[in-house]
Amino acid sequence: MQKLYYFLVCCTILGCQSNSKYTSTNSINVSFTEAASAEVKDGRLLLMLSTSDEKEPRFQINDGPTTQLIFGMNVDAMAPEKTMTFTNEIFGYPYPSLAEVPPGEYHMQALLHTYETFKLSTGHTVKLPMDNGEGQRWNRSPGNLYSKPVKVTVTKNGIQNVNVVMDQVIPPIEEPEDTEWIKHIKVKSEKLSEFWGRDIYLGAHVLLPKGFNEHQEAKYPLMVFHGHFPSDFGGFRTTPPDPSLKPEYAARFDLDGYNIIQQQEAYDFYKRWNEPDFPRMLIIEIQHPTPYYDDSYAVNSANQGPYGDAITYELIPEIERQFRGIGEGWSRFLYGGSTGGWEALAVQVKYPEEYNGCFAACPDPIDFRAYCLTNIYEDKNAYYYDSDHKKLEVPARRNYLGDIQSTLRSGNHLELVLGDKSRSGQQWDIWEATYSPQGDDGYPVRIWDKMTGDIDHQVAAYWKENYDLKHILERDWDKLGENLKGKINIYCGDMDNYYLNNAVYLMEEFLEGTTNPYYDGEVLYGDRAEHCWNGDPDQPNAISRLRYNSMYVPKIMKRIAKSAPKGADLTSWRYK
Repeated sequence: MQKLYYFLVCCTILGCQSNSKYTSTNSINVSFTEAASAEVKDGRLLLMLSTSDEKEPRFQINDGPTTQLIFGMNVDAMAPEKTMTFTNEIFGYPYPSLAEVPPGEYHMQALLHTYETFKLSTGHTVKLPMDNGEGQRWNRSPGNLYSKPVKVTVTKNGIQNVNVVMDQVIPPIEEPEDTEWIKHIKVKSEKLSEFWGRDIYLGAHVLLPKGFNEHQEAKYPLMVFHGHFPSDFGGFRTTPPDPSLKPEYAARFDLDGYNIIQQQEAYDFYKRWNEPDFPRMLIIEIQHPTPYYDDSYAVNSANQGPYGDAITYELIPEIERQFRGIGEGWSRFLYGGSTGGWEALAVQVKYPEEYNGCFAACPDPIDFRAYCLTNIYEDKNAYYYDSDHKKLEVPARRNYLGDIQSTLRSGNHLELVLGDKSRSGQQWDIWEATYSPQGDDGYPVRIWDKMTGDIDHQVAAYWKENYDLKHILERDWDKLGENLKGKINIYCGDMDNYYLNNAVYLMEEFLEGTTNPYYDGEVLYGDRAEHCWNGDPDQPNAISRLRYNSMYVPKIMKRIAKSAPKGADLTSWRYK
């Protein structure tokens, strides 16, 4: 009976042939040439198949309806010319097994996402994909090996003895150059280097104010624009849109010529930045990718190290030193959307005296009772609604009409193919890497079983006490309230694609009930607005998302006028 039970579980998890309408056997051999790398490699070996030749298969993997096929396995000390074989037992997405791939013509490609070995200060040794300047994108990461796509035929009997050779290497990424307006800085973090057991650098793109060189006496307030990994400072352009630019269609916004709109908005911001009455400030975008994601979530973490302290106490003071920032908490402000929205609020909450206000747009879940559509404290399973008789999957993404585009199970299974042990570099895994305790093996402890969705409520309790922002505020309001009064501002569309508005409702309920003191900020919603509405009631998402660096300035100026301490420098940076 035990053997039968084990067999049935394996079939459920791996998608064995007896549950498939296909009875094929598959054997696909993957290797890399010595010319590609003479060194042995650790990493995640990925095999992709696509029915479309519009792009390389590695650029066609996603958790929506347009995705193509991918399968993944770990490799340790894979040597040049050594063959690794993909068979029916290797887990895949959206088909869990190669045995389920329908017969037909496919474009096949292999890629090795390479891992580095870290000896952590905690005493653990872990293997993880270090960011190489691309912002944790497995399909673009410099140093990764890959093959050119080849055309194969999947018959009713599958694929046997196909050889795929990785002879290509993704090249390094050139770093952006300084300009008159935008400077780039890298700072070695002693705190992070100690944690990771190797040198770790934090970077930033700094937008200088008009007259920076001419007004040496001026010291400036600082605006921190949090968000995903920025390759350079975005949304700033000193010339009008390129007249030869071919208009591109943006499916997300159903807009033709959106690339031209982006250039026009960037140029318009440059003009506003130079207007006589525009406040002279510094704006920074931070580069803080980790081996788990394209950014660290800007807080201290058991698995990623003290990124919160490193940013606030190492990077930002150095930026203010080099570029004449005022360097006091009343003169620093935080804003961002989505990941950046959560970061803006979390950093304000965890460093209440170091910053003077946050503007958090469409923040990632700020109350884990609404971890998108999952209550991690009460629900038993994240992937399915509780039911005795009906198996109904929990949605993960919708549009403003409510049409479902992906599910929680689907997205998590894609991540599991891309990397086990929270190593996919994707959304659910970075939340886990940020919020979870460190496991005995040195990797994050799972909040739920990645295959089944069963929730670990002990891990959920750890999340609650350390990263559930609403819970932390409610628990500690008697200590935090005075230092956060007037500093919390949150914006979200009521049809956010990822259901992030649900957590905002719960946060708003708490904030509006605060006393001694009343929080004295604002929480606003965009009617039928999708991700990532950021507080502009007059413009659609497609436009307002391009105006982060100017839209909160009036609110920041009011906050400065209301809260700056006696004797604060309110004049040196207000030149024409």
